[in-house]
Amino acid sequence: MIRLGFGAEQARLGRFPVLEDTRKGNLAEIVLAEYLGAATSATVPIYRLRYNPNVDQSMKGDDVLAFDLDADPVRIIVGESKFRQTASVAAVKEIVSDLARSHRAGIPVSLQFVADHLFDGGRTDEGIRIERCAELFASGKLRLDYVGLLLSDTHARDRVQRGTPGQLVRLAMISLGVADPDSLVRDCYQGLD
Repeated sequence: MIRLGFGAEQARLGRFPVLEDTRKGNLAEIVLAEYLGAATSATVPIYRLRYNPNVDQSMKGDDVLAFDLDADPVRIIVGESKFRQTASVAAVKEIVSDLARSHRAGIPVSLQFVADHLFDGGRTDEGIRIERCAELFASGKLRLDYVGLLLSDTHARDRVQRGTPGQLVRLAMISLGVADPDSLVRDCYQGLD
């Protein structure tokens, strides 16, 4: 837009959130997606934040869907992330509750969203493989794992350990504790306004 002489319009449109709460939530979501891509054999084919029509509101649906389409059985990791300035067991319970709700619902609600955007982007073969996950789920041949992330202060690890119920199967909770979470967000968004 700037190159075409529409710099003022580009500034008005804004590609990045201005609201602090949205920035915080987006950062936690990005950290979780990047972590899953680096720590597992699964990939995140679509970062849903790129398709958000209102950058100052969080999108509905799964925070992160990572796919290992070559695993046997095919595996989807459903991720939920939260940012909190101060870590709390309540935040951990909220993450676990959201993931438990996703588990009860069955197939991830954002599955077709991912497939549709792959189709729209010309990645048809990958879109077909992801769309096929619904069929695999229906026939009991799909593995669903759940990962939650609490990005917060230096007490995050303790709150995750105390707040995660031990009886849940296929759930992993992770934490990222930093000394000043709000300054991390400011630093990440500096220069993007």
